[in-house]
Amino acid sequence: MPYTTLDFDVADGIATLTLNRPQARNALDMTMRAEMADVVRELAASTEIRALILTGAGEHFCAGGDLRSMSEQRRPPHASRGRVKAVHRWLRDLVDLEMPVIAAVDGSAYGAGFSFALAADFILATPRARFCAVFGRIGLVPDLGMFHLLPRVVGLARAKELIYSARVVPAEEAQALRIVYALHPPEQLLPAAQALAKRFSHASREALGLSKNILNQALHLDAHALEDLESHAQAVCMSTDYYQDAVQRTLDRQPLAFDWERLGQEGE
Repeated sequence: MPYTTLDFDVADGIATLTLNRPQARNALDMTMRAEMADVVRELAASTEIRALILTGAGEHFCAGGDLRSMSEQRRPPHASRGRVKAVHRWLRDLVDLEMPVIAAVDGSAYGAGFSFALAADFILATPRARFCAVFGRIGLVPDLGMFHLLPRVVGLARAKELIYSARVVPAEEAQALRIVYALHPPEQLLPAAQALAKRFSHASREALGLSKNILNQALHLDAHALEDLESHAQAVCMSTDYYQDAVQRTLDRQPLAFDWERLGQEGE
């Protein structure tokens, strides 16, 4: 379906979702939030898409929530709470998509834009990218899942520092904090994200999806529960044609379809 604030394309099993409000630094207004819910539903239902790239049109990834739409009128607390909870319904599905998700970040990833990037499995960024949990500057708490996502990436103490200070984190520091997976020049950012996504297209969709599903639960389940999930997931994977083919290739001393280093060299 056509969207007014997003571009959504699929080619060769790789989906690209572009926030497309460059005149507003791709800030999330109410229309974009509703359209995001539709796209995430489509992604979750797809059996053909192997990886997703998130990016922003123009020179910025996402400046966060659209303050103009947020300030249209003063709402009672229950109305504001419902507005945030509506986002959580599709955000959780985005975080839990059973496919690799790669954020390609240039320019600002502020507020909800920072949270949106953290929803990805990998963040690729340009040297001019900058991240900021800006909420405290305007008297708000983080939203779009940041309380859950940020401490799991940088640790609790550092998450407190970034949220309390609401300071800007430049790209190189973000990489040192393990927020950013790799840095690329602006003109190479999207090609690098596409090359990374294509490497995953050679992997078992079932194995990657189930691994992500379990990893996303790993920090709040005990060992017994994780072992149970592990055994069920392994049984599913061992029943796939992909696994049977990989075993036969190994016995025949043939190259495996999914070889991370070889695929990386081919993509260079």
